[in-house]
Amino acid sequence: MIAEVLLGSKLLVLNGKFQLINFIEMVRIIGFKERENEEGIPFFLLELQGGIEMVLSQISNRYYATAKKAYISSTFDEQTCQALIGTEMQGKIIKEECEPFDYVIKETGEEITLSHRWVFVPEGAEEPKKPEMSPLETVMADPETFSQNGVPELV
Repeated sequence: MIAEVLLGSKLLVLNGKFQLINFIEMVRIIGFKERENEEGIPFFLLELQGGIEMVLSQISNRYYATAKKAYISSTFDEQTCQALIGTEMQGKIIKEECEPFDYVIKETGEEITLSHRWVFVPEGAEEPKKPEMSPLETVMADPETFSQNGVPELV
């Protein structure tokens, strides 16, 4: 029986004795997509998926199973990408803040604005650092909030 997770390790209770087991996060290549770069030269993206996660629905208040996905570019040809499907790699998929962009939910057609993306981080690599705001930036007001014509009004 697994008692708890401790900093990338699992504490296992076996026959009344505690054993610490190293836990390595893995992702699996589940597919690939062909794209073109700025010069019109085709290349392939590998589609990665992390392990199963249980998430609490904000609507139904019930848990559902899901997995994070990310894409990484590659130098492989189509046959190599096809052969790599099912391969596991050490690393994890993390949420990274980015410039806001519009995204259409395929199932509903609803357009939403996102300000994050999911990225792959190989085992042992440092996670991308979030840009730090200066103390002045944290207290400055957004000028877009205020009236531009001198007449007080809510935007």
